[in-house]
Amino acid sequence: MAATNIGMMDGAYFVGRNEILAWINTTLQLGLSKVEEAASGAVACQLMDAAHPGAVPMHKVNFDAKNEYDMIQNYKVLQDVFNKLKITKHIEVNKLIKGRPLDNLEFMQWMKRYCDSVSGGFMSNYNASERRESSKGGKDTNRRASVPSHTPAKSASTGHKAQASHGAKRASGQTASAPQRSAKPSPAPANSGGPAYDEQITELKLLVDSLEKERDFYFSKLRDIEILCQNPEVEHVSVQAIQSILYTSEEDAQQQPPALSPIMEASEERPKQEMAHKRKSISDLDECGVSSSSRQRLSDILDVQLCGSPLTSFS
Repeated sequence: MAATNIGMMDGAYFVGRNEILAWINTTLQLGLSKVEEAASGAVACQLMDAAHPGAVPMHKVNFDAKNEYDMIQNYKVLQDVFNKLKITKHIEVNKLIKGRPLDNLEFMQWMKRYCDSVSGGFMSNYNASERRESSKGGKDTNRRASVPSHTPAKSASTGHKAQASHGAKRASGQTASAPQRSAKPSPAPANSGGPAYDEQITELKLLVDSLEKERDFYFSKLRDIEILCQNPEVEHVSVQAIQSILYTSEEDAQQQPPALSPIMEASEERPKQEMAHKRKSISDLDECGVSSSSRQRLSDILDVQLCGSPLTSFS
């Protein structure tokens, strides 16, 4: 389907974290507070079951997956469903199971885009709690999901009452001490931002982390090229050496062994050239008829020079 090949600039990847969480909790009757809680793969499996009822063997899905092995088993179930439905989406399992917020957010954004394209955004006839009963840990998940559903309402009502009483106190204080308030304005409440501001701060931190990682990646490339060009032993830097540094991705650098640097090649060829120069000097003395003892002393001096000894400066 067209939704399986959406690009990174598609509007699906600009859906906010709060909207994604609200969609997951409404569709699957869950109480997720972070996108990272979907890293086990069980949520993605049930979202596919909601989009294609009966296509996912829910008895193989593990909602209590805590280690990487159990998480990978969930993603294997999801990959089998993708293959059955001929969905060509590549699942980056190694990144998702690490629980990084940005990777899981992007995958859930894609899941929402796909489910909306299949069902038109409406899956009202899907009974998520009943479908989870056959899954491992599904009953415990249903119990945990039912507990927080009453807690936010209670806290919200308490918060409204506190704000109402606080507003009444402020209103009464305005009539009594208007000159004092004009001289010194009352500070804003500590919780005036609310969860929306906290969510925006989290998203900005994730964006900063992503940009810093990309900056460090390209800076390391520039640093490698700078070291290569500043080495005095390399007279001519080949274009291939620079291209190999520029076009090597982070995954290629981890999988492939490092290529032989031109600096190392030059440092290995230098002793060979100096030894050849020494042999040539001794052969020239043979042609001039120099005695063997003199040649031996000259050979010793050349050995000292090749070693870089400071004693040769006094000769």
